[in-house]
Amino acid sequence: MKNLYSLFGLLFFVFAQSQIQKGVVKDYIGNPIENAYIINTNSQSHAHTNEFGVFTIDKTNKNDVLKIASLGYKKANFIFEFNDFKIVLEEEVYSLDQVVIQPKLSAMNVIAKIDLLTAPVNSSQEILRKVPGLFIGQHAGGGKAEQLFLRGFDIDHGTDLAVSVDGMPVNIVSHAHGQGYADLHFVIPETIQKIDFGKGTYYANKGDFATAGYVSFITKDKLDNNYISVEMGQFNTFKTVGLFNLLDKPKNQNAYFATEYILTDGPFDSPQNFKRINLFGKYTNVSADNTKFSVNISHFTSKWDASGQVPQRLIDSGMISRFGAVDDTEGGKTSRSNVNVSLVKPINESTFMKANAFYSNYDFELYSNFTFFLEDPINGDQILQRERRGIFGLNTEWNKKATNANFQLGFGLRNDATQNTELSHTLQRYTTLNTLKLGNIDQTNIFLYANGEFDLGKLKINPALRFDYFKFEYQDKLAANYKTQTENKAKFSPKLNFIFTQNNNLQFYLKSGFGFHSNDTRVVVASDGKKVLPTAFGTDLGIIVKPFPKLLINSALWILNLQEELVYVGDAATVEISGRTKRLGFDFGLRYQLSDYVFFDTDVNYTYARSIDAAKGQDYIPLAPDLTAKAGLNSSKYKGFSGGFHYRYLKSRPANEDNSIVANGYMVSDVNLNYEYKNTTFGITAENIFNTKWNETQFATQSRLQNETNSVDEIHFTPGIPFYIKGKVTYRF
Repeated sequence: MKNLYSLFGLLFFVFAQSQIQKGVVKDYIGNPIENAYIINTNSQSHAHTNEFGVFTIDKTNKNDVLKIASLGYKKANFIFEFNDFKIVLEEEVYSLDQVVIQPKLSAMNVIAKIDLLTAPVNSSQEILRKVPGLFIGQHAGGGKAEQLFLRGFDIDHGTDLAVSVDGMPVNIVSHAHGQGYADLHFVIPETIQKIDFGKGTYYANKGDFATAGYVSFITKDKLDNNYISVEMGQFNTFKTVGLFNLLDKPKNQNAYFATEYILTDGPFDSPQNFKRINLFGKYTNVSADNTKFSVNISHFTSKWDASGQVPQRLIDSGMISRFGAVDDTEGGKTSRSNVNVSLVKPINESTFMKANAFYSNYDFELYSNFTFFLEDPINGDQILQRERRGIFGLNTEWNKKATNANFQLGFGLRNDATQNTELSHTLQRYTTLNTLKLGNIDQTNIFLYANGEFDLGKLKINPALRFDYFKFEYQDKLAANYKTQTENKAKFSPKLNFIFTQNNNLQFYLKSGFGFHSNDTRVVVASDGKKVLPTAFGTDLGIIVKPFPKLLINSALWILNLQEELVYVGDAATVEISGRTKRLGFDFGLRYQLSDYVFFDTDVNYTYARSIDAAKGQDYIPLAPDLTAKAGLNSSKYKGFSGGFHYRYLKSRPANEDNSIVANGYMVSDVNLNYEYKNTTFGITAENIFNTKWNETQFATQSRLQNETNSVDEIHFTPGIPFYIKGKVTYRF
């Protein structure tokens, strides 16, 4: 009997020691490292770290050797001795052989991480360009949100791309200028830690506007060091950025403050007089059980003058230069203040909760003149779009890890309340000639979603269901009698994704799902709630492969269809019908490391976009890009030097439905060179190095000049920047 007890004791000891083991991976300043890859060299069992840097690995016994790899860190070997162990990785020059293709829906995020490491950004425009296939354009003096293009969509300022920062939405519903308006200028690029993106309608936790895709930015919890930079360039350009740690040698808590100040006149004949001020602060506390509590507060304000969009006929006749203006009293001002509180709380080893609550106070005032003297031959057609709003919201998600499965349940809400959303006919900003639209908007979105991931060996099946409820309210202040117009709408959006990961170097995926974007409240109440949540359905069939250790390739065939809808035209206070559309395309991307210090990247995207119900030849979708490409050659720090060459190409495309007016394409190239000496970095950047004449944004517009008797329908454009050079000095301490 004694021997039997001893045998049972030995078996229990062996069994206990080979149970699932738990560990955490962090960097040298204590930041958790997400998506690190861990493999047991004895049992070949493997694991990946979650957002806490935590992982669990089975079939692991005492004295087993664990190998750990993560992009941007030295590979490490760790001898396992006891549970709940900590592994600290050292940073090193990033190498593509460190890349492991993750068996998850967001595996493509590794591309954004590679690009962010090999070519750091220093402007909000460059942040968006890190998303493969996403093109942007500015056409209002630098202060307006960029025009976006992705997967055959002219997304305007954000109608079909959901953008967020630390879980707080950037898109603004029922905006005075355009639905889904996404002004990202309150983000200081140097504070960005991670870019999470996805194309298509396949993500349960992404709702309104996530039709072409989504982009989510995550800011840093900690700073490696303090940072001050000063940048000066042509066109009276000045920029300074500062990032400062606020706690000295903190234990489990961090706080920093960041600021950005920008001045520029731009290349225009009438100076832009652009000014932006950005302030950002973040506090983070991590407790012993890995509970993370964060608060960030930000404020930004900008003002600018603009030359607007100029008609091609004035350039052709030589009456004005490409950088001239018809009405140089355009421009505006805007501001946004944000408070965002977030909590990530482990409940047990297999369950955690995360939540964030946010509030934004937003002001917007924009003066534009697109048609010059078409409507009013005496005073001109300048318009004012103005609003003030408060935005409140909450996101929560429960995460549960089970045997061979993961589950997420989410709940959230968002409320937008505006005061005096206005469209007026004005003269040189100061005189209001006629108020065309004025009212208060109150819009609420409540959502729920359930997401499951089932691991069947190498195959992961990901079914999901999302539910959205909207309440739209509008009070028309130009109506004779007070009335609140109200509509309610609900939407179910199912998703189903299959991910087959053969090994760390090869993955196939098939994604499918329904999504939507909401429409302006003023459309909803005017149309009795009809055609206001148009359904989008998409499918992706793709592959991510590493044929060689330092070569990463991704490609996908995709389709996306969108229902007919009613669209509110914010520039005219009118409602238009937008018919059913279809888009089919092919995405290709390549990341290749030529040597220890030289990286090459390229993305090529093709789209066939057409209106379904229009007659052939009349079915072009205006401004939908059909072919885009970009590439770069970057060098990381070699004997203090770093730099890169990049180009972006946008093919000519139809500007109207019958392709009788064409928006000319362009190819623009930039180059930069940096040298680091001790704690100081000196840099120089040249944009548009071949001085290409290109149109950054362009539209087919019907306009009339003051001396014309008849209107003309042709290309009106904002010129892209000519050759431009700037220098930068950065000091770290």
